Amino acid sequence: MKISIFGTGYVGLVTGSCLADVGHDVICVDINQAKIDGLKQGIIPIYEPGLDSVVKSNVAQGNLRFTTSAQEAVQHGEVIFIAVGTPPDEDGSADLQYVMAVGKTIGELMQSYKVVVNKSTVPVGTADKVTAVISQALEGRGFNAEFDVVSNPEFLKEGAAVADFMRPDRIVIGTSSAFAEGVMREVYAPFNRNHEKIIVMDVRSSELTKYAANCMLATKISFMNEMANIAERVGADIENVRRGIGSDPRIGYHFIYAGCGYGGSCFPKDVQALARTANQYGYETKILDAVEAVNAKQKEKLFEMICKHYGVLNKAEKGETKDILKGKTFALWGLAFKPNTDDMREAPSRVLMEQLWEAGARVQAYDPEAMDETQRIYGNRADLILCGTKETALNNADSLIICTEWKSFKAIDFNSVRKYLHESVIFDGRNIYSQYDFEKIDFIYYSVGRPVDGLI
Repeated sequence: MKISIFGTGYVGLVTGSCLADVGHDVICVDINQAKIDGLKQGIIPIYEPGLDSVVKSNVAQGNLRFTTSAQEAVQHGEVIFIAVGTPPDEDGSADLQYVMAVGKTIGELMQSYKVVVNKSTVPVGTADKVTAVISQALEGRGFNAEFDVVSNPEFLKEGAAVADFMRPDRIVIGTSSAFAEGVMREVYAPFNRNHEKIIVMDVRSSELTKYAANCMLATKISFMNEMANIAERVGADIENVRRGIGSDPRIGYHFIYAGCGYGGSCFPKDVQALARTANQYGYETKILDAVEAVNAKQKEKLFEMICKHYGVLNKAEKGETKDILKGKTFALWGLAFKPNTDDMREAPSRVLMEQLWEAGARVQAYDPEAMDETQRIYGNRADLILCGTKETALNNADSLIICTEWKSFKAIDFNSVRKYLHESVIFDGRNIYSQYDFEKIDFIYYSVGRPVDGLI
């Protein structure tokens, strides 16, 4: 099938390359000339395992092309995917200006029937708005052409997006058009071989399904972080609690890991956007508001641990942070919001670093993939040193902080780490180590939701 994708960001590029990989004829269009030029040269603008090879192989085979010409893309595509960004507006609601702009462009350029697919994460009712803007553009031209707008939300995990697209758990299609449903079934036929994965529903239910899924996962994380904070106070171990409740098949083990909060481009934005949508309909989302509030507080967890530790050492009054951290240097392992990505949007590491800088401390940071992104965000500053290896980040630091659970951080020689640090202290925001690791070595180890044999 001839398919066009508007947007070459995370969703658009993965969608386009994976559809091309099963034999569809795909054009990806973007207004960013530099990005398109780079893609034509095999430069992938994001880090996503497996994406590089899929893009390059399908470009070589001629199944995947890149352009800045909207006219070329609209004329090419029988099916046109809208996969542009929907960043949060000032009030937290989703900003639909890019989605609507694409819809207007399609209406201005289409010459025949099209299936227009909302792949971007959009609020309930967006398909109706896209339908209206395309109709207005056609009317403005005095041109009559039929089209259907379909909701087809993505359920891709950063760090596993290619695998998720190739082997989906479900393929949700929102439409009331039998013909559009048939077209979408043809698009996804190569991914629907082993058993029926396609779930067809009305458009508004499809739009809400995406938000409900992300908000449910975010809720599990915030709930577990709240349990971790209770565990610390009552003397329980959240890791034992996690195993105890995860063994219940009604709960399961996914997304019940305590830590220093969630980040990324989806959960924070989608929780806020769904809450704002509900508010527009006169409904107060008490659970979603609590999920967001717990997460915002959890991102401050590591800084609170650090202040308490050094506050006790300096006999400072409880809660006093003035000058406690001034002049100290912290090794920070992990900058991306999760492993296997370079995405730092809403990352807990950003909250922590900015708090440490405000307190007068320096950061020596290492991440396997997010170093360039960190440089882009913060530029050159005296209190941030980006290190080429995790060992370099440790050198002459006062203590070690872990923000992201990269595999390369999980099996380390603690005696070697101690040689680099001024103090044998680890603040673990992801609980990647067992407390038993420290029973026979002279380390103070802080983690989330577990008893501490240190100074707190």
